Amino acid sequence: MTETQVPSGAASAPDGEERPDGAEALRLPARAARALVLAAVFTCAACGLVYELALVALGSYLIGNSVTQASIVLSVMVFAMGVGSLAAKPLQRFPVAAFAVVEGALALLGGLSVLTLYAAFAWLNLYVPALVVVAFAVGALIGAEIPLLMTLLQRIRRQDAGSAVADLFAADYVGALIGGLAFPFFLLPLFGHIRGALLVGAVNAVAGIAVVLWLFRRQIGNRARAALWAGMAAVLAVLGGTYALAGDFEVSARQALYQDPITLAERTPYQEIVVTRKVTLSGRTDLRLFLNGDLQFSSVDEYRYHESLVHPALAGARGDVLILGGGDGLALREVLRYPDVRSATLVELDPEMIRLARTHKEIAALNRHAFDDPRVRVVTADAFSWLRSAPRRYDSIIVDMPDPDDVATAKLYSVEFYGLARRALAPGGRMVVQSGSPFFAPRSFWCIERTIRAAGLSTVPYHVDVPSFGDWGYVLASSSAAPPTLGLAASPPSGLRFLDAEVLRASATFAKDLRRTDVGVNTLVHPRLVEYENDEWKDV
Repeated sequence: MTETQVPSGAASAPDGEERPDGAEALRLPARAARALVLAAVFTCAACGLVYELALVALGSYLIGNSVTQASIVLSVMVFAMGVGSLAAKPLQRFPVAAFAVVEGALALLGGLSVLTLYAAFAWLNLYVPALVVVAFAVGALIGAEIPLLMTLLQRIRRQDAGSAVADLFAADYVGALIGGLAFPFFLLPLFGHIRGALLVGAVNAVAGIAVVLWLFRRQIGNRARAALWAGMAAVLAVLGGTYALAGDFEVSARQALYQDPITLAERTPYQEIVVTRKVTLSGRTDLRLFLNGDLQFSSVDEYRYHESLVHPALAGARGDVLILGGGDGLALREVLRYPDVRSATLVELDPEMIRLARTHKEIAALNRHAFDDPRVRVVTADAFSWLRSAPRRYDSIIVDMPDPDDVATAKLYSVEFYGLARRALAPGGRMVVQSGSPFFAPRSFWCIERTIRAAGLSTVPYHVDVPSFGDWGYVLASSSAAPPTLGLAASPPSGLRFLDAEVLRASATFAKDLRRTDVGVNTLVHPRLVEYENDEWKDV
């Protein structure tokens, strides 16, 4: 390998121009200069991956279907990176100025990307087109970095192509590793989506522009150098100003997505939790809980949903009850109405949801402080993983999970999941699953019912009217060969506001237009339920 250090002592280039390759000295040894450029490569790669992950995560929060969102973002960005690399070829004649401009544009666009897409979703209903445009623009700028950085490295010290590419990509890939780990474990928990992206944009600007402009400062003219420094300052000013206003923007954008005033908004590592509260003219309070934008309950009619979910399952044996999901404690409240329930184990993924159900004054009052009951045991874990090593068998299992609109939740409606639940059922035990709307999403509803049967359980589907949700369905299942009897306990708890024997008898009847047989079984390998959900709910 032949190496040539750049000669020293040359004069500055005329204003607005870059000196030809090897015409200007660096005031650092070649080894230190290369290390500085490779550090910039490392930082820029970390920033680029954070932009990608931020776009993927935002889509999963706002519209679910994380696989589709990830596919759109990654495929568009990788394609755009190729376009950007080709577009950078003519820019290699003046790589210092070109790289500074590219990094300034990338820092600005990447830093503002999450905010822009949030606005497109909240006010313009143009999220997917905006996502494609932003992903392409960010990807093209990332793709333009590599050819320009290669040229800058060769200006410091000539290397054969193989060694130069190895050094460059080693720094790039290690930077991507750090960025990939920093996003979920540092940036997202501490700064959130919008401020995290803005902070990374500022780091991108400083690392990409300042390092290169300082290191190669004598290779461009005075006016061009001043203009580039001013551009970087402007980028940092825009990002800093936006960072200061990000809180107000997020409150306004989030409120635009909800009909009622927001009283609490919290983003956890698992989901976005929003609570709204409205007081009607009659004085009635309507408290609503949303997870990732999906309504979980309204205090006006949640009793209809939870009575219908819990009491048919507890008409059988109920000494030991397992609740999967239901972190709001409302299903747990219904379970604890039975004095002969010895234990109630609740498995919830998000510890923040449990904390909210315990400490939020109105939610805790709604669940009647169920978590304080000595019979209750709370486990914070993924229900699928926890079931694989469930410590005992249960007389009744209540599955109260969010709707399966992406692969992460669809696994909780899979034949594999129900097989694990069946294994955790005591002989003759009962299980009930909230199964969505047989009116708005009939294929999804009957897919869940068929999947439960495919796991070896006998089933009885039923549905009731919950005004906040519409026509809502459930599947009651049993480990016995005969289908379970749909009814109430011989001595049901007093104080039920909605459910009685007549309502349950009627709930097992489905009108002709609600019956569907053209559905498959939902499995981990083939999550058909996601396809059904996204197709059926897109116009609702």
